[in-house]
Amino acid sequence: MISKEAIKRGYNRGNYVVGAHTPPGYAATIARTPDAPGLQRDAVTVDAATLAALRQAADEVLTDTGSVVAWTRDWWAGSMMTETAGKPATPRAAIVRVSTVEQVQAVMRIASERAVPVTVSAGRSNVTGAALPVRGGIVLDVCAMNRLIGFDRDSQIVEVEAGMFGDIFEQTIQREYGMTMGHWPSSYAISTVGGWVACRGAGQLSTRYGKIEDMVFGMDVVLADGRLVTVGGYSRAALGPDLQQLFIGSEGTLGVIVRVRLKLHRLPDHGRAIAYGFKTFAIGLEACRQILQQGGNPAALRLYDELESGVQFGLPDTNVLLVADEGAPEIVEAVMTISERVCRELGEPLDGDAIFERWLDTRYLTGKSAEGFKRSPGFVADTLEMCGPWSALADIYRDVVAAINAVPGTLAGSAHQSHAYVDGACLYFSLRGEVAVEDRQRWYRAAWDAANAVLIQYNAALSHHHGIGLLRAPYMAPSLGSAFPLLATVKRALDPHNILNPGKLGLTDVLSHEAR
Repeated sequence: MISKEAIKRGYNRGNYVVGAHTPPGYAATIARTPDAPGLQRDAVTVDAATLAALRQAADEVLTDTGSVVAWTRDWWAGSMMTETAGKPATPRAAIVRVSTVEQVQAVMRIASERAVPVTVSAGRSNVTGAALPVRGGIVLDVCAMNRLIGFDRDSQIVEVEAGMFGDIFEQTIQREYGMTMGHWPSSYAISTVGGWVACRGAGQLSTRYGKIEDMVFGMDVVLADGRLVTVGGYSRAALGPDLQQLFIGSEGTLGVIVRVRLKLHRLPDHGRAIAYGFKTFAIGLEACRQILQQGGNPAALRLYDELESGVQFGLPDTNVLLVADEGAPEIVEAVMTISERVCRELGEPLDGDAIFERWLDTRYLTGKSAEGFKRSPGFVADTLEMCGPWSALADIYRDVVAAINAVPGTLAGSAHQSHAYVDGACLYFSLRGEVAVEDRQRWYRAAWDAANAVLIQYNAALSHHHGIGLLRAPYMAPSLGSAFPLLATVKRALDPHNILNPGKLGLTDVLSHEAR
């Protein structure tokens, strides 16, 4: 079974530094970095009176530079480059740690009354800078809000606080209830339930179980002024616009997610995997399209281009498709029958069990790793995931890879299809460059600009599951076009002082009193 194997094979915290959830590899720079911000501008200082009020309301308040750097560090390549160049990304803020909903409400009332920006923070596994306090102020750490509140067994709905980490959550529901959520992001062990919802995350088995927005039944959110609201709570409803979806993916800009009610699934009792190779990536995409549109929805449907097939499976002369499913035997076998019929017509069979085993061991080698490349201080790697319709995916793949490769300093652009749906799929691009150390950020932005110009041209979704943060902010307005002002209007209505995570989602970081 995929889910149980996932816990045994790398989905654990053993590979990460816990406590402050500090990414490994550059933590040692804390002691020698100056108190000079790499990404902050006009950081708001929390005055003594406000700090005193926060200490009364919260469990702990930290203000020294070392703590602030450690408790705001994330996994974004942009902030890593900033810090390793000698400037921590966001050294000016007050870390405010809370453990109850009432404390969150109290902190938000204090911030609202004094127009202090608030950036919600938890696992900080994000790779777009979504939780970086670019205007300083308060960093609201909710990791201690980590209780599992209850389980409705008949409805298969669990209620959990937003700060619970993914590995603890999944292990608990499997052990206590014999259930799974089926949500397996690669950041599973260093991300929280609330973070999944805030960034519209996806797991590696989303074709079977859906993305996080499909899994949320209801949730509680604290607004900018401290009010607590409940949204959702229905299997289906015709109650006007879906207010719950307004907060899913809002990245802390519209409210603080504090409790989430999630739909669960029974643990699968059967699993099977097959694999095929295709002459071109486009033919492999066609196979994936036909599988979905003929009624198959395997848990994992992963197609790798030639470069990534070489890195992942040692098969650089083909485009490898892995199809794996889990669940009731009758359903799994039906899905595999459809998948095999489609793949036999378009490709050549491979050893499915061997490919699946190799995938479990090597699925993180693509993307940000230097596997296959000589690593130097000027080496930069990142991933870009987007979503588009089947009719355009082959062209998008071709044009994005070409755009990345055309940027001077690029080593290679590549991609795999990671999540698939009846109408389209997510392509997960990898970009790698090697330039002079002082040119890293210039190359990085040029590569992202080139790739996103293609996505905007095709009207594709800029992000499938990593969110927007700071990284994709420059592309939001041209991507959303005439709809972008609607987002800004919603933001002003719910957060009139613009104190909630300013500067994210492509929105302004100017506080309301500064605009007068």
